[in-house]
Amino acid sequence: MSSARPSSFAAALAAGTLVLDGGMSNQLEAAGHDLGDALWSARLLEAEPEAIVAAHLAYFAAGADVAITASYQATFEGFARRGIGRERAAELIGHSVELAREAARRAGVARRLWVAGSVGPYGAMLADGSEYRGRYGVGVAELERFHRARVEVLAGAGADVLALETVPDTDEAVALLRAVRGVGVPVWLSYTVEGPRTRAGQPLEEAFGLVAGVDEVVAVGVNCCAPADVGPAVGLAARVTGKPVVVYPNSGETWGGGGWVGRSTFSAGMVRGWREGGARLVGGCCRVGPDVIASVAGVLREG
Repeated sequence: MSSARPSSFAAALAAGTLVLDGGMSNQLEAAGHDLGDALWSARLLEAEPEAIVAAHLAYFAAGADVAITASYQATFEGFARRGIGRERAAELIGHSVELAREAARRAGVARRLWVAGSVGPYGAMLADGSEYRGRYGVGVAELERFHRARVEVLAGAGADVLALETVPDTDEAVALLRAVRGVGVPVWLSYTVEGPRTRAGQPLEEAFGLVAGVDEVVAVGVNCCAPADVGPAVGLAARVTGKPVVVYPNSGETWGGGGWVGRSTFSAGMVRGWREGGARLVGGCCRVGPDVIASVAGVLREG
């Protein structure tokens, strides 16, 4: 590898645009794994870890630079409901980083590959869809305590960056920003949004403004939203915070009646405009697979 490559994740963002992976769950389901479980993909951290390595590998092969770990729904509380004690739960959460790192080793590519430790919202642990509503009725202090435990494990396991992702409201954002203080690992913060507001209804300008002076945050933006919502959010995030922007929307299909309906509206051609607006981390979320990530990588590496 070249000695000139960036030595930190923040430096890599300054050097150019990085390609994120796509949805972990859809890739696992495409490989035949049943995720109809409250732990979702986190169940496979113990049951079938090699499946997670294979999913990461598929995205690295498609051109992703960054793998987001399968820890979105991996929490001490969620594992406890399955009779898994705190020590073993910490091992499983940390193992999500090791699995992504193993995929990076096996990928055999010359470019630098990064591992982002996923810190999903409190609502993901509840497994009732409340991450798309926010306003859990839980105070900021309790949310901070909940998140800090996972943050410490993922940071200790060697994640290059922490992905504070699918955040539905500003209360949880405040709690997350407090939880990452002093952990020594950079983070990005991405909201799930509907139009110009968080899922809980707060203006995005207010939501993005929370990170403006937070040194730990190296990028801010949106994920798990409609592709059409990304463009306006990119410009706003860049203007309000002065930081690089992260975007990874869903395919454009919508969840309803127990399944996905509609059609994909995520076009790789959209990413040119996102990059011009300030996006430096670009990928996909639900229903975005390796084929789309390959197209995104192709566009971002043109020239």
